[in-house]
Amino acid sequence: MGATADKVKGAANEAIGKAKQGIGEATGSDRLQGEGTVQEIKGKGQKAVGDAKEATKEAVNNAAAAANKNL
Repeated sequence: MGATADKVKGAANEAIGKAKQGIGEATGSDRLQGEGTVQEIKGKGQKAVGDAKEATKEAVNNAAAAANKNL
C-alpha cells in the first residue's frame, strides 16, 4: 500500500473512531466509546506509516539525485 493510501485510510479510521466515541458517549455505551478510541488510534498509526513511507521515498530520491549529480 502506498503512502497516500495509508494516509487516506488512516484519516477515515480516525474520523470513524471519533464518531463512534461521540455516539457511544451520547448513548452511554462504554463498548462503543472503547471501539471508537481503538479505531482512532489505529487511524493515527496508519497516517504515521504513510508519513514515514513518504519521508523515506523523498530521502531515497534526494540521495539518488545527489549521487547522479556527482557523476
